Amino acid sequence: MVADYYDVLGVGRGAGQDEIKKAFRRLARDTHPDANPGDPTAEARFRDVARAYEVLSDPAKRAAYDRGGSFEAGDLFSSFAGIDDLLSRFFGGGFGYQFGGGGRTGPAQGSDIGTRVSVTLEEAAAGAARQVRFRAAIPCESCSGSGSTAGVDLATCDQCHGQGSVRVTRQTILGATMAITACDRCRGRGKVIVEPCEACLGRGSIDGERGVEVDIPPGIGDGARIRVPGKGAAGDAGGRPGDLYVEVGVAPDPRFERHGADLIHRVKVGLAEAALGATAMIPVVGEDDFELEIPAGTQPGSVFRLARMGMPRLQRRGRGDLLVEVMVEVPDRLTAEQEASLRAFAELTGEQPAPPAKRRHRS
Repeated sequence: MVADYYDVLGVGRGAGQDEIKKAFRRLARDTHPDANPGDPTAEARFRDVARAYEVLSDPAKRAAYDRGGSFEAGDLFSSFAGIDDLLSRFFGGGFGYQFGGGGRTGPAQGSDIGTRVSVTLEEAAAGAARQVRFRAAIPCESCSGSGSTAGVDLATCDQCHGQGSVRVTRQTILGATMAITACDRCRGRGKVIVEPCEACLGRGSIDGERGVEVDIPPGIGDGARIRVPGKGAAGDAGGRPGDLYVEVGVAPDPRFERHGADLIHRVKVGLAEAALGATAMIPVVGEDDFELEIPAGTQPGSVFRLARMGMPRLQRRGRGDLLVEVMVEVPDRLTAEQEASLRAFAELTGEQPAPPAKRRHRS
């Protein structure tokens, strides 16, 4: 599900950039894996903090996010080579830890996968479930993801003696620390492959098709991305899978113009209806039409606000409003009787329309 980035950083929605930066600095230190040796959840928490910081530290992304579901998170680390690059620029380097990449010891993590689904405005309002299918590395069935030939046991690593980790001293933002890190020989497994699986050549995964059901929350906006942890490509034998990122496309609805959680509907009325009053049936997403009373004397461009009849607010209570804009239609062709009636009305009101011209009346 989409996280509330303000809650992740522990700041209010009105927080300034200095407060956001201070919160990120504190949380990055607290959640960084170097400060939490042996905690398998540290990496995921650290990633969430970094994601929240990139969105809220960018004025354009933050403004889009604050509109309530129509934010364009884009590639959350597009401006950096990775999380370590972001932290290197923020803290000046010295972390000595890389996620899923070159400097990290341990089985290679699976790649993140991106895909896209489309929903109607009605589905975006109510929430929906979508089955997405994609090709990616999947666990090898022959070896059940172990990378070893079936029936051949893995051997205990002679470097870490089966512990899967070794103690190292390194310089980090916390100073010189004694950290427990994955053994580079067995890459954190504690076991080594004696006879690699022929199907996957010891990787523990093969190329294949995968299906994942994704829950789309009510109020989702066009272009929003949903992260599904652990549902991306399989990692190397013993490595954790990557994440799945689903970009949601909300199809345009000709009845409405959407602005975050608010919707705009334009209703057309005639001259007489605007002057004398009328009723109009207004569509409401996911509900029955609403009968709107248009009072006499309504002017072109008048807007009526129907409270809480818009879209649900993403991961928040309540709904936006439905704004009904009145468009007064002026006929471009009149019958002779209609023109005579309008001229009589103009005479009563003191208006001075152009004199009659040779024109083709509507029959």
